[in-house]
Amino acid sequence: MPFAQLVIGPPGAGKSTYCNGMHQFLGAIGRKCSVVNLDPANDKTSYPCALDVRDLVTLEEIMDEHKLGPNGATLYALEDLEENFDWLEEGLKELGEDYVIFDCPGQVELFTHHSSLRNIFFKIQKMGYRLIVIHLIDSYALTLPSMYISALLLSLRAMLQLDLPHLNVLTKIDNLSNYTNLPFNLDFYTEVQDLNYLLPHLEAESSRLTNSKFSALNTAIIDLVEEFGLVAFETLAVEDKKSMMNLLKAIDRASGYAFGPAEGANDTVWSVAVREGMGGMDVRDVQERWLDAKDEYDALEREELEEIAKMEEKARQSAMGPGMDDLDDDELANWSGPVPDSGITVRRKQT
Repeated sequence: MPFAQLVIGPPGAGKSTYCNGMHQFLGAIGRKCSVVNLDPANDKTSYPCALDVRDLVTLEEIMDEHKLGPNGATLYALEDLEENFDWLEEGLKELGEDYVIFDCPGQVELFTHHSSLRNIFFKIQKMGYRLIVIHLIDSYALTLPSMYISALLLSLRAMLQLDLPHLNVLTKIDNLSNYTNLPFNLDFYTEVQDLNYLLPHLEAESSRLTNSKFSALNTAIIDLVEEFGLVAFETLAVEDKKSMMNLLKAIDRASGYAFGPAEGANDTVWSVAVREGMGGMDVRDVQERWLDAKDEYDALEREELEEIAKMEEKARQSAMGPGMDDLDDDELANWSGPVPDSGITVRRKQT
């Protein structure tokens, strides 16, 4: 049974960057992975594309032929893909049992009320895929209460519309320390705790929001989100392997991969670590790493990388034999002397 991630989110959330980073990470832990581009406007993918919707239809062709703008053309393209799903079905069959990542367009209407993307997902599910939606939100949304409330509503609407296993992810968490200080710890935002504490900060954001009508509306929105009790967030710094491992562990649990993957005795150490939950980080660890003590952690990582580089250089020079350790890089590059004896005797079979 193949598994797949459906990567959605508004423009700028980091969907293509995530797909590229997750593709590389899965390859590093020994999980065969393919990326499928479902965005007809994405003509320069940063990842190796196993299947590209632009081979079926492009945004430029639709805009030119039907005189549509980019948003309308994207909706038209997804409707076209829905009508020609056999093209996508045949392409997916060629991928076999690969773990698939679908890079989706960024127009929010596609996953809040337009039906084509939802219908496409359900058709993929009928092919036997175990799907999970990965909804990416830029962590910058935490810096303004109004943006955070908007992100909550968007996440809730996407969860209700798509009706699939779903994870909301705050991306670019490593950049959060560059913005203004948050009034609450990170767990307040990731666990969507009592949002009434956010109301005073929401009103302080703008004088217009102090109006009694806005106050009633804000309270109603907060009550709506809390009443459903569905929204929560994972965090991600895409270039940090511990952060990627922690997110993948959550994805595997939510999708069921953790309970039935086709992994065997030849798994890599990283693959076993992910499956067994080694190196996990909770939100307090994320708070400390990327907010409270980011500079200290960055300095520690630089020291570790420098130490590793020194050890590798020392091992390289030692492998070249005695007398070579004292040569600098320029002398090594221009070395014309004899190659040191490795101590290995080569015996060739007589013919």
